[in-house]
Amino acid sequence: MTHRDKTPSRGTGPDRAGHGRTEEELREALRVLAGGVLPDPDAYRTARGEWLRRERRRRLVLAVLITVVFTLATLIGLWVLNQAPSDPGVIFSGTGAPVTEGTSLPRPSP
Repeated sequence: MTHRDKTPSRGTGPDRAGHGRTEEELREALRVLAGGVLPDPDAYRTARGEWLRRERRRRLVLAVLITVVFTLATLIGLWVLNQAPSDPGVIFSGTGAPVTEGTSLPRPSP
């Protein structure tokens, strides 16, 4: 910190003449200005109605989005299932020796 940082500017110290009067005049001017501002009588009702409309719109958009995603997932799933080959595969071809009851796979000996 330098000496210049510690020294206040000229005419800005608390011992300046008229400092309190200017502050009081400014405070009074702001009080008068704020007192002249009157809220709309229906401000709360209007703000609440606007908020409820936004909430309804948000819920509607969310419901439509969920419906679209669910429908697309269902359609894609059905399309994928429909792409299965129509000819039977190796597992269900019916060729090969039938398995007898009670037989199991060979187990490796320890």
